[in-house]
Amino acid sequence: MRMCRLSAFALVAVVLVGGQSEDKFNTNQRINRIRDLGKKGLRVIPTLAENLSDPNRDIRIETVKAIVKIGTEASLAPLVRATHDNDPEVQIRATDGLVNYYVPGYVVKSGLTGPLTRGVRQMKAFFGSRNDQVIDPDVVVRPDVQTAIADEVSSAASSDARANAARAAGILRDKAAVPMLENSVHAQDSQLIIESLIALQKIRDPAAGAKVASVAHDLDERVQTTALETIGILRCLVCAPDVRSVLSNARNLHIRRPALETLAMLAIPGDRGTFQQYAKDSDADLRASALEGLGRIREPEDFPLLEEAYNQKDADWKVHLAAAFAMVDQGKVDTGDFSPLTYLWENLQTKGRAATAQAYLDELAHRDDVRRALFLLAPQSSKDQKIALCSILADAHAADAIPTLNTLSKDIDPDVSLAATRALRILQAQRA
Repeated sequence: MRMCRLSAFALVAVVLVGGQSEDKFNTNQRINRIRDLGKKGLRVIPTLAENLSDPNRDIRIETVKAIVKIGTEASLAPLVRATHDNDPEVQIRATDGLVNYYVPGYVVKSGLTGPLTRGVRQMKAFFGSRNDQVIDPDVVVRPDVQTAIADEVSSAASSDARANAARAAGILRDKAAVPMLENSVHAQDSQLIIESLIALQKIRDPAAGAKVASVAHDLDERVQTTALETIGILRCLVCAPDVRSVLSNARNLHIRRPALETLAMLAIPGDRGTFQQYAKDSDADLRASALEGLGRIREPEDFPLLEEAYNQKDADWKVHLAAAFAMVDQGKVDTGDFSPLTYLWENLQTKGRAATAQAYLDELAHRDDVRRALFLLAPQSSKDQKIALCSILADAHAADAIPTLNTLSKDIDPDVSLAATRALRILQAQRA
């Protein structure tokens, strides 16, 4: 034991002494030394962190990479420091490293720094794909990490670094970044705007919706449609006049569809006439949105129209699912063989439709009567249905879901058991 302690002390001494004589080595040699240090674990992080002040950006980049690779909680403080670097690549790598701590594997699979190369083409490819990752609601992100990413959103060294920080803010549900994201939706760079809007969707702060209203008129179609989507997700009722204006003046179907979908999410009774008008439209997406809107408004006089759409043999599956959702939202929650709730449930195991069916059930499960019906369906369910149910019940934030989740946590299928255990953890954390 004494020899082990002496060896460890000697190793640290060598590392520290080595860090004091870096001027003897050229850049490539120093990079190799940093890489070697990165393999020694968290005990060398203080020594590595000294290089974050080096005037050579290549040294700082390699240092951040080494600290990210170590990937312990001790890595967070130096990475936070690196987010304030004046070089955008250092900032991007540090930001991705912070996300990687909370979302293991992010740097390899999803982060901009996974295959990071310098040049416009790689940046466009990265930002061209939408990121839907988000940490579980019970994961607590350190305040200094939240603040660092929020600062980057507003003042990083380049638009790409700001957009990357906005993406990170969304993944980490960074509420501290909301004011900066609100300001960024009015930036000149379209990608920064889009990433900021998606981040606001993930953070789900309803108060942020009003800041998005004017962006719904943007001339960039991707920006405009993402802004409309954000307004709907945040349920921004004060944005309704802007959404109606976009719907009335939509220059093509690609804009009209999200505009009507957003109006349906807002579900304002005064728009009932608009939904009735589109409820028999030839376009399946427009028709589905109109049926959703009528369902959320819950006017009993509209039920025959919804039932007709649900039973129409030649209608698109989107129409059938939307009509089923609307009928359940109006109170038809029985679980008979041909009931709308059973139809939604069955589609949880249908490829290409499962995501839509789950989104509808996520919303409906906030109703007590719907949850009770789902509890009855759970025992005879398939693996896909059980896993989806776990997520649905976690989002419902209701204590009456705990017994069903406890049962599913003992399921013989390990994937179901894992999903139920995760849902219980989230549900209990939310209630606490």
